[in-house]
Amino acid sequence: MTYRRFGIPILALAASIFAGSVAIAPVAGASTGSGGVTRQIAAVGSTAFNPASDGSDSGLQELKLPAAAGNASSHNSHGVNRSRSIEHGAPSVKTAPIATGVGVSSQGPLTVLTTFDGLNHRSQRRANDGNQFSLEPPDQGLCVGNGFKLEIINDVMKIWRPDGTATGVEDLNTFLGYPDQFDRTNLIVGPEVTDPSCYYDAATNRWFADVLTLEVFPATGDFTGQNHLDLAVSNGGDPTTATWKVYRVQVQDDGNFGTPDHGCTGIPPFGIVPPTIAPTYKDACIGDYPHLGADTNGIYLTTNEYSFFGNDFHGAQIYAFSKASLAANSATVNVTQFDTHGMDAGSSGFTVWPATSPAGQSATANGGTEYFLSSNAADEAHGNGASVGPRRSRQLLVWSLTHTSTLDTTVSLSLSHNTLAVGLYVVPALSEQKVGPTPLIDCLNKHSCATNFLIGVPDPFAPEHEAAIDSNDTRMQQTVYANGRLWGALDTAVNSSANTRAGIEWFVVNPAGSGSVVNQGYLAVSQNNVTYPAIAVTASGKGVMAFTLVGRDFYPSAAFASIEGNGVGAVQVAATGLGPDDGFTGTVGLTAPFPFRPRWGDYGAAAVDGANVWIASEYIGQTCTLSQYLASGATCGLTRTTLANWDTRISEVRAGS
Repeated sequence: MTYRRFGIPILALAASIFAGSVAIAPVAGASTGSGGVTRQIAAVGSTAFNPASDGSDSGLQELKLPAAAGNASSHNSHGVNRSRSIEHGAPSVKTAPIATGVGVSSQGPLTVLTTFDGLNHRSQRRANDGNQFSLEPPDQGLCVGNGFKLEIINDVMKIWRPDGTATGVEDLNTFLGYPDQFDRTNLIVGPEVTDPSCYYDAATNRWFADVLTLEVFPATGDFTGQNHLDLAVSNGGDPTTATWKVYRVQVQDDGNFGTPDHGCTGIPPFGIVPPTIAPTYKDACIGDYPHLGADTNGIYLTTNEYSFFGNDFHGAQIYAFSKASLAANSATVNVTQFDTHGMDAGSSGFTVWPATSPAGQSATANGGTEYFLSSNAADEAHGNGASVGPRRSRQLLVWSLTHTSTLDTTVSLSLSHNTLAVGLYVVPALSEQKVGPTPLIDCLNKHSCATNFLIGVPDPFAPEHEAAIDSNDTRMQQTVYANGRLWGALDTAVNSSANTRAGIEWFVVNPAGSGSVVNQGYLAVSQNNVTYPAIAVTASGKGVMAFTLVGRDFYPSAAFASIEGNGVGAVQVAATGLGPDDGFTGTVGLTAPFPFRPRWGDYGAAAVDGANVWIASEYIGQTCTLSQYLASGATCGLTRTTLANWDTRISEVRAGS
């Protein structure tokens, strides 16, 4: 989701400069078909996974900090809210049943083989000896293979070994060789790392992990405008012992650092809070919301390109790499960039999500083809993205990048897309939560608690209330190519109960030729919401779709359903939420002056492992009262921190009957 960070009282809002920038030389004659441009990038070095313990329990309380203090980050600050959750006449759909069994004992269509808690906010905040900001949402990433499970989120990673034991936690700044996210002793800010994802490639026995990194002025935390994709590639199949080569692709696209100039424009005062230090690159673009795909021949990263300091959307970008060159940990690799600006009947591609595939399932037509899916209801998919769009659509875009086999020789790629008619999807409203204890909010509402324990003064926005949480917009979510079909899903408003709720629309597409919709439908639960779908499908066409289940009857829970060519199954619950989301983005007092937006999810994750599917979603795995929160120093039995209580849940599900 569009990255925006909360201001820091002693450090102003802005952007960060990449101190050790990498020279990027364009390759001679680099222009390729359909607007692609190839350039060469050098590896910036190597790294290894070196986890530490979760950190000490001391020093976690952020006491008596001014509102919007320098301990919290979210994607909803520093500018326009790019995801506007406003309903525009939702489709009427049938509701799905909820299987009577839950978790490991589920007697529903699918069998849960194992389920356990993954990383949580406490893990994230305590990593690297506590030199971290408090972050939400986690932006779920998960990859599985060779017996290992790797979870990567904002902004930490952890690995489970084949014997089931887990490593410690490592923060992403340290893993990628950057200074601390926030040196709390010297009050120095490191580069802002965000939007992680990962992929295990069985054919090469390699792990791939990517992030977007925003460079900052260390003394203030102001953004410089320079930003790049960091792609780390292992040199073996054991991610805990392998050396990882790191490549950086500059994505600011303002003509600097070897990038093309896409005409992004900065508009002073560069967001809600003027920076202490003006950006070095005020007309930079930002390569937001990166995601990773793969076929037999290539690794593909996609971004949503906005003006970093302005208010317009330029278009989704696609970056194609030779998988063989990356797997060899080559000193230099070529990357071919495609700009989707204006390609959708004058409008631009938005969240063009690249597909991954089970082993041996990539499309071989047209010299190798990588497929992508996108939707076009969002404001960004119309005009320059700065004006309100229709926020509803009946179109699905299927993108094809052909001749991917040339990535290993003389690059000759071609990008095109087909537009298919599908059922109506509409930007959903926020998702209500089941009512429960919210000690952070309760503390803000109690003048003495807010003053003595949290922000040093009474909350001027009290009374605060339990917040409805973010339901995403209508952008495409995780996409997979399996059994000759392309599978994907997105969030939409649905009329499935007395009130409009958040639901999911899913698609099974034959992408060959001009493309056709094989099947499509909706998933909705009466009086509840299902959000942030993530699909993985086995080579035989048996799939699992993970999502968050939340509403009148459920605290935020990790749930899933089967998905096959003939439809989706009943909703099953891998882990029932124990309490409501009670994080800082759900309060006005801790986010003002930035737009109020209780952040959740941003995306889920799912990965195939033979006949099974591993899934991961955000949920709430703890609960406590205000008195317990205060008596425990805001840890509630070491289950949360002062500012947030989100968890992630990882489950292995047997796909198919």
